[in-house]
Amino acid sequence: MLSDGWYLDTWLKLEGLVVAKKRVDVKEFKPPLLWRLGVLLVVGVTVACFDQIAKAVARVALSPAGTVGVQVIPGILNFELVYNEGAAFGLGEGYTLVFVTLAVIMVMASLIYLLRAPLVSSWEVVGLALVCGGAVGNAIDRVAHGVVTDFIATAFIDFPVFNIADIGITVGVVVALIGFIFLSPANLAARERAEAERTVHADSAIRRRASRKSGRKGR
Repeated sequence: MLSDGWYLDTWLKLEGLVVAKKRVDVKEFKPPLLWRLGVLLVVGVTVACFDQIAKAVARVALSPAGTVGVQVIPGILNFELVYNEGAAFGLGEGYTLVFVTLAVIMVMASLIYLLRAPLVSSWEVVGLALVCGGAVGNAIDRVAHGVVTDFIATAFIDFPVFNIADIGITVGVVVALIGFIFLSPANLAARERAEAERTVHADSAIRRRASRKSGRKGR
């Protein structure tokens, strides 16, 4: 018959393998500096360029602002030309210079964070790149035209007309938050420490139970 000590040693070895696996997983979420900067540049520039091309096509192909748009998916999605002086989804009109300044600050803050943060997840990098690309796309509009070109309209709900840059900003914020809260190596390391503490307490409890069983058998 196997002894309590054998079960205890086996359980501790399995716990050690689990902790070691978690440490390997944490390392996998630590993208190198060049990868961070490369993703920030490629994704950000792609979003900004795609946004500008789509807006240029919309200004040429769609009817003047304020007229009936084009149905893309009946009852769901339309293309409708709107010039917006505010931020994403038509918010905060009349603060062009402020929003251009915020876009510059956003890009600089993201760059500094990715340069200095010792541990970041891949999702954080991609999310920040999407946000920066969207911010730059709308900032280009404000500098070049004084307004932001919006053309994507939802037909199934009363929602402000938006553009590709707005989508990049919104999706980027969600992706970055998911990466920071759930996938950040720093947070994973903290959870690993907490798990290790729980393991120590569980080890102590098992040892105490094994000791009590051995004492009863001895009597």
